[in-house]
Amino acid sequence: MNKILKDQFMIDQLSDNQKETITNINSYINKSIKGNQHAVAVIQGAAGTGKSVVLMNLVTKYMTNKRYKTALVVNHPELFKAYQDLAHDIPGMKEKDILRPTALINRAQKNNWKYDVIFVDEAHLLYSKPEPYAHYRGENQLTDLMNLAKVVVVVYDFAQVFQSKMYWSQDLLRQTVGSHPYRQFDMDFQYRMVASSEQVQWMDDLTAQKPLIPFPRNSDFDFKVFSTAGDLYEEVKAKNREVGLSRVVATSGFPRINGRHNVEMDTFSLPWDEWDPQRTHWAKRESSITQVGTIYTLQGFDLNYVGMIIGPSFGYDDKTDSMTILPEKYSHKEIFKKRKDIKFTSKEYQDFIANVLNVLIKRGKYGMYLTAYDDQLRQRLVDLYQNER
Repeated sequence: MNKILKDQFMIDQLSDNQKETITNINSYINKSIKGNQHAVAVIQGAAGTGKSVVLMNLVTKYMTNKRYKTALVVNHPELFKAYQDLAHDIPGMKEKDILRPTALINRAQKNNWKYDVIFVDEAHLLYSKPEPYAHYRGENQLTDLMNLAKVVVVVYDFAQVFQSKMYWSQDLLRQTVGSHPYRQFDMDFQYRMVASSEQVQWMDDLTAQKPLIPFPRNSDFDFKVFSTAGDLYEEVKAKNREVGLSRVVATSGFPRINGRHNVEMDTFSLPWDEWDPQRTHWAKRESSITQVGTIYTLQGFDLNYVGMIIGPSFGYDDKTDSMTILPEKYSHKEIFKKRKDIKFTSKEYQDFIANVLNVLIKRGKYGMYLTAYDDQLRQRLVDLYQNER
């Protein structure tokens, strides 16, 4: 099995917390399969809490057992490739049973397929409204999946919601589940990063526009702030040569320069990541060291080191001494699409943008290197970093 994928999804040593969660979900699945209602199990936790590891343990148990009719769905194209790769190396698991949600729903409804268990990773990416352009004409993908299976096991992180068509909240989830049997399994221990809880809190406070403080120095997590993106890139390249899986990522909003839509500042200029039909996912391709990653290629994946360029849609307020979100400078307009059934506030749109940054800065297991496009924000971060050393 590919070592990168094995380390991320199939770790050899589960923690006691993960073992307990798996045991409890197994009991719930077994009980629900015997019932006559469509039940839902929700695995909930923040980025890096090991949700996919728990899910993959369950997937391996049920999807290799011929007694059960099962499927695994994920709406993230790069994560979809990774699960297909894993299926090749797990005896008894079939690649054809791993599908994007729209494909599974449309085929199952057409052929009257029914399932014992459907597993859904990154369920916060399920459509919560019709999307005819994407060939989904239902009202809500979770509802459709529930109607197809005795049990649906879904992984949610509400802090990773960043598009209106995939909008989810605790209230909307409970409303969708309705009177169906339902149980939530919370995961709150950080497994991805070697960072301390105080360091993770610093990242959360940054994206929540709280007053800036020096980065805590109470773990082996490698944190540096750079005054130029060019220097940050050199450090990321050095780490990539040393340990691999080190990439530069950025948030939206960089202006076009001479027709180029690259990420450009100081001496740094690289193109954005590109959707690629090849089987190898973006994070694993060595050529991606010459591109800038986004939420669309990295959500759900681990890196060893991440170089984070905070884009033009984030500024600095010296009165509150905090990073601020500037929605008018966020160039990816998919975030702002309106819905007939929900009216989003300005604060909610800011939350979508903040969620993108929060997900990206937590990609690195061992370190995060930081800079910002906005001059004032970058200088404040540099000053804090230099003063703490």
